[in-house]
Amino acid sequence: GLPGIALTTDSSTLTSIANDTEFRHIFSKQVTALGQPGDLLLAICSSGHSANIIEAIHAANKSDIAVIALTGQDGGLIDQVLNSNSVEIRVPSTVTARIQEVHSLVIHILCELLDLQLLGPTE
Repeated sequence: GLPGIALTTDSSTLTSIANDTEFRHIFSKQVTALGQPGDLLLAICSSGHSANIIEAIHAANKSDIAVIALTGQDGGLIDQVLNSNSVEIRVPSTVTARIQEVHSLVIHILCELLDLQLLGPTE
């Protein structure tokens, strides 16, 4: 197995960061505290305009953490904050449901590629 953390699942952490600072920092504070150079941040945002995702990408950039950004529509502001250590996979649709369906497929493909690259074929 490979280690991974979902930054959305710890309600105590999320509410304490939101209450003590600002909601837009709920992910960036965790990236700064937990992330290490060489890690990977998977940032998912249908519109590309969520301030909390943009702040997380800024934190990843400062910590030498690569970013894969899954966006939709025109990529929003996320496209402007990605650096050369980042990849954007954009779904060119304005329908949120379609964007999220493609994001789900892309996540499964990325998991499969990571398994193959890091762990080799299972057969």
